[in-house]
Formats: sequence, C-alpha cells, structure tokens
Amino acid sequence: MTSYCGYIALVGRPNVGKSTLLNRILQQKLSITSRKPQTTRHSIIGIRTEGDHQFVYVDTPGIHQGSKKAMNRVMNKTAISTLRDVDAVAFLVDGTHWEEEDEYVLRIIKNLEVPCFLVVNKVDKIVDKMQMLPWIEAISQRHAFTAIIPIS
Repeated sequence: MTSYCGYIALVGRPNVGKSTLLNRILQQKLSITSRKPQTTRHSIIGIRTEGDHQFVYVDTPGIHQGSKKAMNRVMNKTAISTLRDVDAVAFLVDGTHWEEEDEYVLRIIKNLEVPCFLVVNKVDKIVDKMQMLPWIEAISQRHAFTAIIPIS
C-alpha cells in the first residue's frame, strides 16, 4: 500500500486564527488560543491521518514587520524558516480587514515555490457580505493562489 505525507504551514499575521484552525482540523485542542497577539511563540506540529494520507500541519507564530523586540524577531525567523521546509502553505487572513502585515506576509509567500492556499477567516463577521467577493478578488489578483477558502 502506498501512503502519502505532506507538510502544510499555517501562516499569517498575529491573531488571524491559525491556532484555532489547527485545533479544528485536528478536532482537539493542541495549540493555545488567545485574543492576545503572539500567543504561539514556537511552531506547533499537528498530524491528521485520512486513509493512506497523512497531513502534518505546522502552526507558526504570527509574522509581523518592524519589530524591535528580540523575541518578536526570533518568532518571525521561526515562522519564515518553516516555509522553506513545507509542501504547501495556508495563508490565513482576517476577512474583516487587510493590514500592512498581511501585505508583508504576502510578499514573503510570493517567493515560495509551493502551492499556496488563501484562507479567508472570520467571514461570519463581515458586516457587508456584498463586499466580500470583490475584496477576495482584489487579493487574488496579487498572487496565483492554488485555491481560496473562506471559513468562519
């Protein structure tokens, strides 16, 4: 029997729901979640097996720019270095607003040669649902995402 295994990095700016998504995918609380930014300080690995396929998810610290604190620079380095060793990237963004840090993460992702999925989180909190599709379309023009996945 042939089996398959792939590594998927969950990346994005702080507090977009990376750890919550990992916990939902695994159907257990593996990663700590909090409203406080930078709760995830080290990469956390979670494994899900579906038949002969094994998915290794890597929950990364939130990527942010211009940090002067050494701890934040180390967390950025951890998250960015993870991207070199994965088979796919899930780029999580908050569907209610786009920030400069999202743009920063997108610039990093553009240099990768692996499939990248745009995961638009918190779509249930978007007040004007008519704005969601044009917003997603505008982001999709910036990078050739493998797929765009809205979630709540």
